[in-house]
Amino acid sequence: MEYGMSEQKPLPLTLLTGFLGSGKTTLINALLQNNQGEEIAIIENEFGSVGVDGALLQGNGTIELIELSNGCVCCSIKGELTQALRGLIEKVDAGQIRLDRLILETTGLADPAPIVQTFFLDEVLSERIVLDAVITLVDALHVLKQLDEHRVVAAQIGFADRIILSKTDCIDDAQKELVLARLHAINSKANIVEAHQGVLPKTLWIDINAFELSDNLKVNQGFYQARDAKNIQFKSFSKDQPTQSWNDDIQSYLFEAGDLDLHKIGAFMDDLVENYGNDMLRYKGVLAICDEEKRLIVQGVHKVVGFDYGSVWEDERKSLLVIIARKLPYQELLEAFKRCV
Repeated sequence: MEYGMSEQKPLPLTLLTGFLGSGKTTLINALLQNNQGEEIAIIENEFGSVGVDGALLQGNGTIELIELSNGCVCCSIKGELTQALRGLIEKVDAGQIRLDRLILETTGLADPAPIVQTFFLDEVLSERIVLDAVITLVDALHVLKQLDEHRVVAAQIGFADRIILSKTDCIDDAQKELVLARLHAINSKANIVEAHQGVLPKTLWIDINAFELSDNLKVNQGFYQARDAKNIQFKSFSKDQPTQSWNDDIQSYLFEAGDLDLHKIGAFMDDLVENYGNDMLRYKGVLAICDEEKRLIVQGVHKVVGFDYGSVWEDERKSLLVIIARKLPYQELLEAFKRCV
């Protein structure tokens, strides 16, 4: 069957990551069973992890397509990611398949960094695919041990726009407080959502629009519990949250100030990205600029950074920058940031 071409608009892609056994398969299966008519491509490194039933559409050594009973497509990438995604876009353009969104599931040992940068640095992909969000699954039962033994786990958490906590029914409240405290220390920007039996309503992890240059920036103060789509509760972190230091390789760094001089903050960001960009996983800032009524938005991944002006300030003007990075000289940089006033 050939599908007629509609007005081409970028396909939203959700990057789903998480260490081995964290629950990615369960989450994807729940989405496919309740996709409400959307044509979704699940892109994997290898078949078998989703455990779907379907008929083989096409296989060419680089990417194989399996059509599922609900009209979605499961893709198994055997070659280089960029080449495989371009091939998938060509099939859409040729009318061979129709897609509404993409979900890229990484292997449990994958560092998200090179995958995220692909969508910014490749001209074809940046025009045809829009990165919606990085969603990281975390196994609450084993994550503390995994963080101690596997460096990539902190990278997966650090890159997240949203953290989905699974297997919380396997730990007690004291253990959960430890897990929440450590996740928050690594990534204070990402919302944490506790899944119920590994399942989460689609609205809590799809269409996040995390890579838009929006002026929404808040340091997370709690977590969400989701029993179902109509029963979602926000719970603040405990006032007695553990304060121990785990000395994780990746941490969240918060920079706050008042109105900033545009030239000074520009020079600060240039030096910051040039000297520490390779160690900065994700960063976002909403900055108040002297004699400027609008917020200045900055967002970046490693050395790929974007700036734009957002909405007009209507509340208290305050500059806020959150950086998730590997061991920055925080006090030195904080003093330099404050000198930008």
